[in-house]
Amino acid sequence: MSHESLTPPPSEGAGGRLLSSPDFSGNEWKYAKECLDTGQVSPGGAFAGRFEQAVAAFTGAEHALACVNGASALRLALRVLGVAAGDYVVLPNLAPPAAAHAIALAGAEPLLIDVEPGGWQLSLELLEDFLGFNAVVNEQDDLILKRDGRRVRGILAVHALGNMADMESLLFIARRYHLEVLEDASGALGSRFRGKPASAFGRLGVFSFDDGPAIFTGGAAVIVTGEEALARRARRLSSPGNGDEPGDDYRLPNIPAAIGLAQVERLPYFLERKKQVAAYYRQQLEGVGDIRFQAPTPGVEPNYGLFTFCTDEMRPLQQHLGAHGIESRPLWAPVNRLPAYSRCLYIRREDHSARLSERALSIPSSTTLSEEQLEEVVKQIVAFFK
Repeated sequence: MSHESLTPPPSEGAGGRLLSSPDFSGNEWKYAKECLDTGQVSPGGAFAGRFEQAVAAFTGAEHALACVNGASALRLALRVLGVAAGDYVVLPNLAPPAAAHAIALAGAEPLLIDVEPGGWQLSLELLEDFLGFNAVVNEQDDLILKRDGRRVRGILAVHALGNMADMESLLFIARRYHLEVLEDASGALGSRFRGKPASAFGRLGVFSFDDGPAIFTGGAAVIVTGEEALARRARRLSSPGNGDEPGDDYRLPNIPAAIGLAQVERLPYFLERKKQVAAYYRQQLEGVGDIRFQAPTPGVEPNYGLFTFCTDEMRPLQQHLGAHGIESRPLWAPVNRLPAYSRCLYIRREDHSARLSERALSIPSSTTLSEEQLEEVVKQIVAFFK
């Protein structure tokens, strides 16, 4: 393997075999020190605004609001969109637990839809078929589920592992059935569909950087939107100090905002590096054992944040890699298999969510991976299948 472009940054450190290690070789220390030197560590510091502006500029959004973490940002965004107690919110069944928790904490219930087997995104065909036969738009332009008379308020589109659904088709369904669209783009910073960035399709988009596949902040999220009224309401509800209606304290402290700003400054490099790592894995692992790669949706340019593939030998392979000091991680459990959501309505034909969850494994994808570390990961995977 001889790729000069894969030369690691000077601060590589010892995290190369970890799943996704941070690279803090930019201005992270400088900006964090500035916070400490000036005593500006609480929410409301100058770096929070600069971080918001940087994310907005990168994504093309007109407005951005930094929050303390991804779970809080999702919960806040659902509230801003008017999700109320008793509502349903459409959610792909293969999604991080935090997405389902945000819906539940808003007083609503996930309406679970299976994913499609190639790209692992919400099955739009299944969704449209279900709504066409089982829901009706009433005189108030609300979508009502026939079985219980409850409102279906919106779609929480989760861009799993940096891929995206066909967002034009998703928006067509949303308009047809009067549904709000919220994008959980936590794993998709830098991903695009037909040239438009993730978060540019729904009325609100959420990026989470708690342990992000693109940048790391140790705890932060940003809500983006093109609508000033939504941005104003989100900012109002993110602080307990407003007198209009009860709000929670979701404001981001200054130090993680400072780290986030430094990370965004290097985001183009991080994304290019992730693309190189993914290309190497695909080249070297093509045809190895029964490995099957996630297929990007036509029109999608993924951010390649966390390289993940499927194999029927997922658990034994994970044990083999662990025995050689290489971290790996299975994909999330399907939402309907979590005890809190086991009774939720789950629409499926073949239950691709379960099959993918039992077979998908993420392998080291850090921007700090050296050539030797990449080669060792591939070597051990190939050795396992021999």
